[in-house]
Formats: sequence, C-alpha cells, structure tokens
Amino acid sequence: MLTAAGCGTDSGEADSGSPPPVTVKLPNLKGKQLQVTAVWTGTEQKNFTKVLSEFEKRTGAKVSFVPSGDDMAGFVGSKMAGGQPPDVALVGQVGVLREFAQKGWAKPVNDATKAELAKNFSKGWQELGSYKGKQYGVYFKVSNKSLIWYNTSAFAYAGAKEAKTWKEFLAQAQLISDSGTDPVSVGGADGWTLTDWFENVYLSQAGPEKYDLLAQHKIKWTDPSVKQALTTLAELWGAKGLLAGGRSGALQTAFPDSVVKAFSNAAEPDAAMVFEGDFAAANVSDAGAQLGSEAKVFPFPAVGKTAPVVTGGDVAVALKNSEASQALLTFLASPDAAHVWAQAGGFVSANRKLDLSVYPNEPLRKIAKAVIAAGDDFRFDMSDQAPASFGGKPAQGEWKALQDFLKNPKDVEGIQRQLERDAAKAYRN
Repeated sequence: MLTAAGCGTDSGEADSGSPPPVTVKLPNLKGKQLQVTAVWTGTEQKNFTKVLSEFEKRTGAKVSFVPSGDDMAGFVGSKMAGGQPPDVALVGQVGVLREFAQKGWAKPVNDATKAELAKNFSKGWQELGSYKGKQYGVYFKVSNKSLIWYNTSAFAYAGAKEAKTWKEFLAQAQLISDSGTDPVSVGGADGWTLTDWFENVYLSQAGPEKYDLLAQHKIKWTDPSVKQALTTLAELWGAKGLLAGGRSGALQTAFPDSVVKAFSNAAEPDAAMVFEGDFAAANVSDAGAQLGSEAKVFPFPAVGKTAPVVTGGDVAVALKNSEASQALLTFLASPDAAHVWAQAGGFVSANRKLDLSVYPNEPLRKIAKAVIAAGDDFRFDMSDQAPASFGGKPAQGEWKALQDFLKNPKDVEGIQRQLERDAAKAYRN
C-alpha cells in the first residue's frame, strides 16, 4: 500500500491553532516535487502532513508522503535498488542512520541546516544526527522515555505523592500497596519495556560515560555497574506486593494493557502507576482517562545524583542531494515546523527555540521541558543503538534476558552472564 498522499490544505485542518512563526528563510521551489517517507500512519501521518503543507505553502514545492512500514532500512534499500529513493526519510534508529551514511545513501546537510541546528539544538542532538564527523540528520520528533504516569485517584486515596528519588519511589509504592491498590504496572510481555526500565536506572546510577561504553559494548555486561543496576531493579521487581499481578502477571501483560490497568477505571484502578515514554499518552487517552486531571506524569526518579533522561526519536535525512530536500531539512530544524505538530498534540520536540506554550496541555509541556533541560546529558535508548539481534527482537538477547530476570530477580549474576554471552555474539567481540 504505497499510495502517495498529497499534502494540500483542503480540509482546513492545517490552519487550525495559532500560525507558526517565520524564523527561517526558504528558497522558492515552485515546480519542484518532493517525496518523503516515514513509519507514521493514522493520526501521526495526518499531523506530519500538516507540517509538509506549511513547507509547501512557503516554498511552492509539491510534497507527497509515502509510509515506509516498520522496516525503514528494507523499504529504502528496495527503493535504492530500483534507482528511485524518496527525497527525505525520517528514520527511527541511530543504527539505521549510520548505515545509510556508511552506504552513501544519506547526504550531508547543507550550511543553512547546520546553522539552524547550531541555533536550535543542543550539541548532543546534533551529534546523534552525525556520522564520522559529518552532519547527516535533523531530529524532528523525539520521545522522552523517562516518565512515570499515575492515577490521581489512587494517589489521593493512598496519600501518595510524586517521587523525586528511587528511595522515595519505593516508599510511595509501598504506601499505595498498603492502601489496597497494586502500585506499579509493568508490561513485561513486551521485552522492550524492560530494557527501558534498565536503561533509566543504569543512566542515573552509573552515569552517561558508562552508559555510552555499555551501549557500544566497550565494557562487559558482567561489569559491577550492571550488577548494581540489576540489584536496584530487583528492589522493585522482587518485592512482594509492588507489581500489579505480581511477577507472573507482569510477564503476561503487554505494554498497552499495562497502561489500561492504571487508567481504565479511574476510581478503582488495577494499578496506580505505569512507566513509559510520552507515547503512553495515547494509551492513557484510549483507556478513557483525562490527561492532566485523572492521569498525571512525573519524571523517572533519580537513582544516582540526577534523574535520567532516556530518549528515542525520528531523524530526517536527505537521500537525494537536491535544493528541495535540503530546504526541507532546514525547515524541519526550525521552530516553525515543530510549532505545527506540537500544537496538534502527540509530539515532543528537542528544539530549544520552540515556545513551550504551543503544547496543548501541561503534561506535554513538562515532558518537553525535561528533554530541553537535559541539555547534552540525555542518552538515546541503548537497545535501539545495539545490533537488532541483541537489543531489538522478541525472545532473544536483552529482551529475553530481562524477562528471565523479572521471573527471578535474585539471579543477578546469572542474568549478567546471559546478557554478556548474547552481546558478545551480536557485537562480534
């Protein structure tokens, strides 16, 4: 189903909300055609189409959007083989961006885009979009994966409050448990949620430098820092009465259901809290809870000196070195483009110049603020940086090992050995 959808403004929806600022100069591209691909479908595609419509309006270019499906590397590879790649792709994994740059598929950005990036993004986001010292990408849509979502009724009934440290988090969880509600819902049937738990604990406790070393497998998973993080996780996963449905219940709960447990019954939920990124807001809404009143959010608690900010994101890369594709990257690096999607909701930007008041509600403003405030101290999802055989596939590698650990949180050293065996094979070192 690769039908290209035009990005006209005939529905009038693109004009809703406040008009975006005009901070960036774009060339006249009348008569030029541009094809863009991303994984987005449904509401996300509709909102991104509004961004492309604004670009059309300012430049005169005609833009078509083609959904790539989940396998962006496979989709772009087949188009490259056929000699007709899209002009711009929005890629969800750092590894895929690097692969495109290595193969010469991705083209370095021009000076105008570099200037926008320098003005609007922290050095950390610029470096994530580069390969071997050259800038290739613009992180347009990002996710904050360091959030605890909570049911306000359950908190009020237990007299619980938002936790700033891991110790406070465990104490509040116990307070909620004593009030008769299971405190923490975990979607352990999806191994990726468990990698996110580990990454947040590890980043806060071991620090960004160690995080980078482990992400590149420059230190082993048998390292004492990994033992410390797993031992910390076991304080929650291994404690009696803190997980919704216990460990076996958590292992049978898929991520969307873990959110439903906390929010489908606002007054008497099956759980009081659930951990995951800003994308959980959609699941909260699907469960029927009102964001900002029945459902609120606070940052993942600090395990070490500072609270972690683990991120994901979609990076725009030019697959054709044309004036039009470079102009689109320049536009996506500006606060003008971010403004269009931010006011529609379901979007977070790392652009420092985007006015936070544009976000449609307070929870989203808080989430975006935390990403900006992290400066260069955030880290990109570790499992998304790993070879897929270790960090990205069900029933193997990190997903499987952490599910085994959730099953038996006492076996810290056994899980470390399992993780190291799988990592050594995947990284081939």
